[in-house]
Amino acid sequence: MGNCFSEVTAGRAAIGGTAGDFRSLAGAPHDAVENFLRSRGHHGLFSQIELSFSASGLGDRDVLFKNNPMMVLYAKGKTGALEEICRTEVVLNSSSPTWITKHTLIYHFEVVQVLVFRVYDVDTQFHNLDIKMLELDEQQFLGEATCVLSQIITQRDQSLTIDLHIEDSLRSTLPKNCGKLLVHAEECVSSKTAIEMVFRCSDLECKDLFSRNDPFLLISKVAEGGVQIPICKTEVIKNDLNPIWKSVFVNIQQVGSKESILIIECYNYNSNGKHDLIGKVQRSLAELENIHNNGQGENLFLPSSGGQNHDNKVLRSQLFVDRFIESVQYTFLDYLAGGFELNFMVAVDFTASNGNPRLPDSLHYIDPSGRPNAYQRAIVEVGEVLQFYDSDKRFPTWGFGARPIDGPVSHCFNLNGSSHYCEVEGIQGIMMAYTSALHNVSLAGPTLFGPVISTAALIASQSVANGGRKYFVLLIITDGVVTDLQETKDAIVKASDLPLSILIVGVGGADFKEMEVLDADKGERLESSYGRVASRDIVQFVPFREVQSGFSVVQALLAELPTQFLTYVRSRDIQPSL
Repeated sequence: MGNCFSEVTAGRAAIGGTAGDFRSLAGAPHDAVENFLRSRGHHGLFSQIELSFSASGLGDRDVLFKNNPMMVLYAKGKTGALEEICRTEVVLNSSSPTWITKHTLIYHFEVVQVLVFRVYDVDTQFHNLDIKMLELDEQQFLGEATCVLSQIITQRDQSLTIDLHIEDSLRSTLPKNCGKLLVHAEECVSSKTAIEMVFRCSDLECKDLFSRNDPFLLISKVAEGGVQIPICKTEVIKNDLNPIWKSVFVNIQQVGSKESILIIECYNYNSNGKHDLIGKVQRSLAELENIHNNGQGENLFLPSSGGQNHDNKVLRSQLFVDRFIESVQYTFLDYLAGGFELNFMVAVDFTASNGNPRLPDSLHYIDPSGRPNAYQRAIVEVGEVLQFYDSDKRFPTWGFGARPIDGPVSHCFNLNGSSHYCEVEGIQGIMMAYTSALHNVSLAGPTLFGPVISTAALIASQSVANGGRKYFVLLIITDGVVTDLQETKDAIVKASDLPLSILIVGVGGADFKEMEVLDADKGERLESSYGRVASRDIVQFVPFREVQSGFSVVQALLAELPTQFLTYVRSRDIQPSL
């Protein structure tokens, strides 16, 4: 679960890596540089997790014979269908088995992965059969347990004990005490050694006719068959032929070894996505370390059109490695196991442009049939993922752009109607507060984000002051373009130093083009009205309609969150309490 990233959301390997290659990574929605790195498809961030299993207190069939238990693991899909993914071996004569069989699966941060465990007592007449050949309906059913993978990996020791129970009333003759199942998760990381490197170039060839280059580096590894797989990029530096980039981090596991060849390409950024190749270098990490130690540069080259290496054009431009440091790099899951939590916050747009909530064409219309509107869907889809990372499940929830009863227009009011506290209990609490607010406020305007972001930032700031190990995630759902754009930028720049990320969902048919400036994926960080630049990218924006067909808004919104979290803790040298 290694990382290669710069502070401008470079590298999408905050949890492990991206399941795709250079050829499939095209057409990212908001960022021309990201045409190299990601598509709208679900490949997200991932890590390999090994699960091990044991049980205790399994009810024996009779006094003379203990059980011969076997466990079967299923993945539960969105439709509720179960897919069998693992069977353990049979443990003979045991009511408290520890199975040797392990199962490795891919953990996706942005997906709710429901696991179902069923334990069976295998009759002695079947003991000579391969476990894959066993008919489960011929075995004695001992109990079932269900959990979400996130519940396991957020435990301090990454172990979760679950009660086994019987759902089928026809099997009620079995002992009422079905026992307990213990599931332990372990991240499959062969190496947490990471390399921090600072690159600079000199005498870059100018590619722009009327200005200097806007260079960035794209670093790739070479897979079998010579396919280039991007692993990270630097930020874009404007108007500079001798750029010095911020640190990038490469995990040894991600690359393969220090002897594996890396391709470092220097591009001139173009907003249309057609970046000009200035030159490239092919060297291993070991060779880059030598370049650093010797203090000498490596000449860039342009490959020949015929593909013959001896015809490559060697350039005057050089690449230097100003820093090369090996260190232990803790992963996202390390921080979760070390006690860090993600705290969910919600802010809902109640401006008049949403339409009269009593009419079916309103974005706030509550359908009597129970069909959720876009606001409700966004709350549930994001909340059902993040709730497992918040132990008390008390979520600050606000509204903005409305006039509470007998009051002036408010751009940050507590959605629960209280004047003293803003928290509600669970996702259901958010939904109830939202529905209640629709009956107790008058929709108004304009659309201002600044007050809500500043309120969320104050909570994050107070947590830091109190030594809290929390990272806050603010979900803003809106139907229109923000009116206080510069004030919003100022609030975001100020909040970029805090443990806070902001997810913005645009609902309805408005043109959200101007909103994309808040999402700094283009490599240009936000700048405040007083000239301060954001220390990191903390905003992710997605129009809800763009991700409704085929992919979940959650996957698009949450994709950058682990990277933003790691950027924050690593930039402040915060260590997990392992």
